[in-house]
Amino acid sequence: MALNEHIPHDKKLDNSLTLMQEGYLFISNRVERYHSDIFEARLMGQRVICMSGAQAAEIFYDDKKFQRKGAAPKRVQKTLFGENAIQSMDDDAHIHRKLLFISLMTPPQQERLASMVMEHWTASITEWQRADMVVLFEEAKDILCKVACRWAGVPLKESEIKERADDFIAMVYAFGKVGPEHWKGRRARTRTEAWIKGVIQDVRDGKLVASEGSALYEMAFYKKIDGSQLNTKMAAVELINVLRPIVAIATFITYSALALLEHPENKDKLRYGTSEDYQRFAQEVRRYYPFGPFLGARVRNGFIWKDCKFKEGMLVLLDMYGTNHDARLWDNPNQFRPDRFKEWQGSLFDFIPQGGGDPAKGHRCPGEGITVEVMKKSLDFLVNKIDFEIPNQDLNYSLDEMPTLPKSGFIMSNIKGK
Repeated sequence: MALNEHIPHDKKLDNSLTLMQEGYLFISNRVERYHSDIFEARLMGQRVICMSGAQAAEIFYDDKKFQRKGAAPKRVQKTLFGENAIQSMDDDAHIHRKLLFISLMTPPQQERLASMVMEHWTASITEWQRADMVVLFEEAKDILCKVACRWAGVPLKESEIKERADDFIAMVYAFGKVGPEHWKGRRARTRTEAWIKGVIQDVRDGKLVASEGSALYEMAFYKKIDGSQLNTKMAAVELINVLRPIVAIATFITYSALALLEHPENKDKLRYGTSEDYQRFAQEVRRYYPFGPFLGARVRNGFIWKDCKFKEGMLVLLDMYGTNHDARLWDNPNQFRPDRFKEWQGSLFDFIPQGGGDPAKGHRCPGEGITVEVMKKSLDFLVNKIDFEIPNQDLNYSLDEMPTLPKSGFIMSNIKGK
């Protein structure tokens, strides 16, 4: 019997181009077509297993079955993650480094950073009132870049903010692109790594004082599990892995504004609502709108699941977007309904906008708390601190593009502080 005869096989000789064309829906389309949570396809000349759903996520985050080493393509490492970063580590070395990230993102640190974001939002009102229009995504990435660096202890001149913010965003928006946009992301990473590497070297040489407990200090003097220090390049890569995701929250903030526009009945709920109302709204934005499309891992030890043989070394893709829109997990998944999170039980595997599993032990993003707290403060600002008009613009976003964003970036005009 042929290997994996019991599961569907996509008919194309290679799906790489189709994946780029279908984007977020590539896996979901085939799950629906084959009536199966699991199927096999060919990508970049190799056999790949694609899977979706909470059960698939639970298997995917079993470290005895899967490893991250060798899973992320070089093109993703050279733009989004950085080469040989925490996302490609496994076992004790991964947990040891992950604990560093978690220690930097405790609830008090989340609240501190989110409060700084609100401070900068509020300070922007005077300038916005004088402007003909403001593009929310552009403003958000600049503010988040400024706040992330200040919070982390990284010196950043006012004149550098836009350039640095653009580079952080270019890294994020390059991972699913080819051609000029991909190379723009690579150049952005090269510039950013050189900048942060210099900052870390200055701290180690005593030319720059970093506060103990700050992300800059802890990354500069972090010791690996063998007791040795990270070289300056690797320390820079990992510090960027703290800063870059904070700047990327600009995407969720833009979708939050779009959600308020598309679902105005929620605005009064938030205006007179509780912290829990903001929490539920933020979570529904993260579930409903597209952020990460899928994740990859390689089979560590061969096993069989759902009549599928997972052979050692095979690449496996987990459908993040499809799992967050799985009708078995979410009632009417294509409706935007924040109150669904009143009933949500907090599973580690059915809601995976930034990965699944336990962040302390596995590969789930340790910065989810920061993301949600920043979104809540930003929603409070949009609902309670300013009034604005929304001129005609193209607010469409395409699920064919990875990542994707409303085309106009969400333009606001006639802004007035409340």
